[in-house]
Amino acid sequence: MLGLAGIIVFIALFIVFIFLGFYGAFWRKGNLDLLHEWGLAGRRLGTVLVWFLMGADLYTAYTFIAVPSSLYAKGAIYFFAVPYVSLTFAIAMLTMPKLWIVSRNRGYVTAADFVKDRFNSSILAALIALTGVVAELPYIALQIVGMKSVLQMMLLGIGNAALVSEISLIVSFIILAAFTYTSGLRGAALTGVFKDILIWITVISVIVIVPLQYGGFTHAFSAINAANLSARYDTLPNNLQIAYWSLFLGSALALYLYPHSINGSLSADDKNRLMYSTALLPIYGIGLAIIALFGILVYAVPNALSVVSKYGGALAVPALITSTMPDWAAGIMLLGIFVGGLVPAAIMAIAASNLLVRNVIKEVNPSITPKGETTLAKWISAVIKFLALAFVFLVPSTYAINLQLLGGILITQTLPAVFLGLYTKWFNPWALTAGWATGIISGTYMFFTFGLPRATSLYPTPFGLMYAAVIALVLNLVVSVIGTLIASALGFKTKSNISAEDLKR
Repeated sequence: MLGLAGIIVFIALFIVFIFLGFYGAFWRKGNLDLLHEWGLAGRRLGTVLVWFLMGADLYTAYTFIAVPSSLYAKGAIYFFAVPYVSLTFAIAMLTMPKLWIVSRNRGYVTAADFVKDRFNSSILAALIALTGVVAELPYIALQIVGMKSVLQMMLLGIGNAALVSEISLIVSFIILAAFTYTSGLRGAALTGVFKDILIWITVISVIVIVPLQYGGFTHAFSAINAANLSARYDTLPNNLQIAYWSLFLGSALALYLYPHSINGSLSADDKNRLMYSTALLPIYGIGLAIIALFGILVYAVPNALSVVSKYGGALAVPALITSTMPDWAAGIMLLGIFVGGLVPAAIMAIAASNLLVRNVIKEVNPSITPKGETTLAKWISAVIKFLALAFVFLVPSTYAINLQLLGGILITQTLPAVFLGLYTKWFNPWALTAGWATGIISGTYMFFTFGLPRATSLYPTPFGLMYAAVIALVLNLVVSVIGTLIASALGFKTKSNISAEDLKR
């Protein structure tokens, strides 16, 4: 439980967070009745701000909770999160600058805008947009799961902790919805800087102070060996090696297909600045590696280990913080994780609402005005946040986690249309649609093979367990290529509305 000094610091810093969120409406003023001004911050973010904004997507509350807790519970396989982050930035360097250029030249707000013109297909664009929305919803729900862990740790021992926690989350989301409606991505960018500063303070403090006080990893591994748990952490079992590599590859391919990642990239004010910020993002990868190790470091701190043993691995980092830091410092760090759920939730809801308005609703009602589509996006953004909140309140957290795994499988199926579309217009739109359907159906089938709540993203193959997203993507690509070859043989050629010049500066 967090002491009074910690709670006072937590509330005081949360007020600063609220101020920054609303101040975003007055920062770098623009016409917030236009979608690109509200949803992309007017495409005016520089290198540092894009770096912080993208970091806000990576360093979420759920990252802080899930990676170390999974490493604590399952062991070495969850180190896949470390190399995956390094590969995903290389993929981002190959794709996001090209998408930024064509989006700037043609006024696109979403990746589905690009798909629609690239392959001359509103249907394919709408399917890509809906896939992004469906994948984004459980991702937002997971942020709330991470925030609940912080509140659980703060309120440990209080009789009505569950009720206080739910009221706190509702109030926080009302505030978040209000400043997102008012400030759009500007508010998310400013609060993202604030949140990342707190997160870096937390990472550096824990990795320095805990080893100094408790003997660090030497002590932690001694405790692991004494408990005969070394096999879980020291080596990767043979039957999980394919799982490790496919999770690493599939997760790297998926990250920059998520709407919030694309939204952050398109908010940059210049292609080169986007590339600089992307090149600097591996610094966050170092932080992620340290966070993952917190799942082992918890063995060095007896008080934290007893909390985790009793209440579960989700409390690994909050327990480490409250067990090793003075109350005022713990208040700062727990606030960092808490708003680490709110900031990405805002960005994700903005990105999902942009997709729904631009690529689904506008297709049905093409006469909607620019101001009308922006107003609608603002309200949809608020609705999405509260849908995710209601989901977490109504169903067990396990379902939110499982559905986020399914979201990763689904969003990967947009790769041929989005990433490959940046390099070639060769694909036939109907072949891509058939490939997308094949990937979605096969991936969903593999995911639900064992049924809820046992559903898993790892599917048994003759080579061992494999990430279902990768298998489904291979099937997707095979169908897309064969379908395009057949269409070409029958004389159908893709009529792209994007010229080669549109893809160049």
